[in-house]
Amino acid sequence: MLRVILPALGALAVGTDAYMTAGLLPQISGELRGSTAAAGQLVTVFTVSYALLAPLAQTALGRLGVRRVLLVSLAAFTLANAAGALAPDAVSLAATRVVAGAAAGVFMPTAAAAASLLAGPERRGRALAVVLGGLSCGTVLGVPVGLLLAGHTGWRSALWLVTGIGAAAHLGAALLLPSMESAPLPSLAERAAQLKDPRTGAAVLTTFCQTVASLGLYTYLLPVLDAADGGPGGAGLWVWGLGGVLGSFAVGPLLDRVPRPGLLTGLLLSALALALAAIAFARGPWWLWPLLAVWGAAGWAFVVPQQHRLLAAGPARGAAALALNSSATYLGGSAGAALGGAALAAGLPTRFLPLAAAGCAALGLAVHLTGARARFAPRAPARTP
Repeated sequence: MLRVILPALGALAVGTDAYMTAGLLPQISGELRGSTAAAGQLVTVFTVSYALLAPLAQTALGRLGVRRVLLVSLAAFTLANAAGALAPDAVSLAATRVVAGAAAGVFMPTAAAAASLLAGPERRGRALAVVLGGLSCGTVLGVPVGLLLAGHTGWRSALWLVTGIGAAAHLGAALLLPSMESAPLPSLAERAAQLKDPRTGAAVLTTFCQTVASLGLYTYLLPVLDAADGGPGGAGLWVWGLGGVLGSFAVGPLLDRVPRPGLLTGLLLSALALALAAIAFARGPWWLWPLLAVWGAAGWAFVVPQQHRLLAAGPARGAAALALNSSATYLGGSAGAALGGAALAAGLPTRFLPLAAAGCAALGLAVHLTGARARFAPRAPARTP
C-alpha cells in the first residue's frame, strides 16, 4: 500500500493545479496585459482538454502498459506546468494549459488503475481512496498554499510549486513502482461501444448528473453562503473542503469491509441530494456548516465506489471506463456552472440554486438505480496480433 502514495502524490499536483488557476487569474491578466475574462479561458481550455483530449491521448498511449502511461502522462503534466511558469505571453500559457489538461486527464484514471493493481482486489477501495485523497488534499491544502505563495512571489511561483510536486511524484514512481502490465487498452471505437454497456453507460451518466449538482453548485458557493447569512465565505469553503478530505479517506476502508459499491453509491447520492436541499432552507453558519461538510464528504466520496464498480470490468476495460468517467466529471462540472450562471441570469434567486442542484443529484440517483438492475457486459476476448 505504501507504493500507492506515489500516484496519490501525482493526484495532489493535479488537484492543486486544476483548482488553483482561477485564483491566479487577476495576477495573470495584470502581468500579461489582458482582461480577467480573457485570462479565464485558461480554466476553460484546461477543462475542455481534460474532458475531450484525454481519452484520445490515452488511446494513443494504450499499448505502453499502465506503468509507462502513468510515467509519460505525469512527465507531460509536470513539463507543461514548468513551461507555463516560463510562458512569455497569454497564447503560450494557454498552449501549456491544453497540454496540462490532457496529461492530467490521462494520469488520473491511470493512477486509479495503478493503485488498484498495486493493492489487489481485497484492498482496492482503500487504494482508490488514497488516490482520491491526494486529489482532494490538492484542492483543500495545495490551492491555499499555492495562492499564498503567489501572493508573495507572483503567479509563476505557484506553477513552480505544482512542477515540484509533479517532479517528486514522477521520480518516486520511476524508481519504486513495479511493472503493472495489463491487456492493451481498448481502441477509441471500443471505448465508445462501452457506453452501450447498460451499467457502464449508466455509471458514466450518473457521474455526470452528480457533478452537475456538486461541482456545478460549488462554483456559486460564495453567493449561496452570502444569501443564507452563512458567515465568512472562506470558512465555508474550508468546511466543504475538509468534509471532502474526510469523505475521500473514510470511504475506502468502508468499501473494503462492505464490498457493495452500488449500495454505497446510492447512499452517497441520497445524502448529497438531502444536504443540498436542506442548504436551500438553512440560515446562519451553525446550520449551514454541517450541511456543507456532508455535501463535501458525500460529493468526494462518491468517486471511489464508482471507480470500484467500473474497474470490475477488468484492468484494461476498467481503465478505459475510468477515463470516460473522468471526462464526465469535468463535463458535468462545466455544465453545472453554465446552467447555474444561466439560471441566475434569467432571474432565479440565488437561494434556489441548491434546490436545483438537489434535483440533479436525485436524477443521478434515479439513473443509478435503473442501471443497477443491469450487469456489466462480459469482457471482450483478448485481441490477437
